[in-house]
Amino acid sequence: MRHVIVIAATMMLIAAAVRVAAQDRMPPIPADKLTDAQKNAIEAFKAARSADISGPFIPLLRSPELLTRARAMGDYVRYRSALPARLSELVILITAREWTQNYEWNAHEPLARQGGLSADVITAIRDGRRPERMAPDEEIVYTFFEELRRTHGVSDATYAGAVSRLGEQGVVDALGIHGYYTLIASVLNTARTPLPPGATPALAPR
Repeated sequence: MRHVIVIAATMMLIAAAVRVAAQDRMPPIPADKLTDAQKNAIEAFKAARSADISGPFIPLLRSPELLTRARAMGDYVRYRSALPARLSELVILITAREWTQNYEWNAHEPLARQGGLSADVITAIRDGRRPERMAPDEEIVYTFFEELRRTHGVSDATYAGAVSRLGEQGVVDALGIHGYYTLIASVLNTARTPLPPGATPALAPR
């Protein structure tokens, strides 16, 4: 009986260790284990963003050239796209909700509020509901990406409405934002990158 208890306790400890390890599959790489390419990617990141790598860039460091290229795309879609911050952050929140990506949501929900997206719209997206009171351009963006998610395409009417409001560059930039944050969400979900200390998950599984 004691032998069975010992085995059971050992199995529980192993299972607990596996769960802990699975919480972050790609943690920060120790400084003494970094390759020259990884060191160069970190320095380029710091020069571009005046910040240390964090969040999705920690797992992306496993492929330093991909990290650098993803960072460059992020610099454009985040800071220089044709969309105003309110619509850009709307696209990001829609993407984070689609992927149930809490790190992404935690980073961008405050930015969406600062950009002028209403609390009601943010709450509805968080809860997986279509917001009831959106500005006309928000309605167009939401419809565009909801249709894209459901059908993997958009109708002529939806496309025409988006182009009339955002212009062709705005539509392409919106797709770029969605694509970039889909990449980031897939990296974070695969790596199981944890939230920053003190943050709590806002998105429940759908």
